[in-house]
Amino acid sequence: MKPITACKIGCEGVIVRIRAKEPIKGRLFSLGLAKGSHVKILDHTLAKQTWEIESDGTKIALREEEAASIFIDEKGCAA
Repeated sequence: MKPITACKIGCEGVIVRIRAKEPIKGRLFSLGLAKGSHVKILDHTLAKQTWEIESDGTKIALREEEAASIFIDEKGCAA
């Protein structure tokens, strides 16, 4: 289990925990990100301040703070 911000581009996994307070937690839930959701890391900016992920066929842009609060269990990761 590790945060999305510790994963490399191309990693896939299942969300096992979201450790955030409101309003970030509410924003993540409104985007469809919850425990058990499948996610794939698509890209991030050079400074890793913005992360692009895909969940259930939807591309989502997250700020660093939001991405760091999502912990996944990696299922596939390009080395």
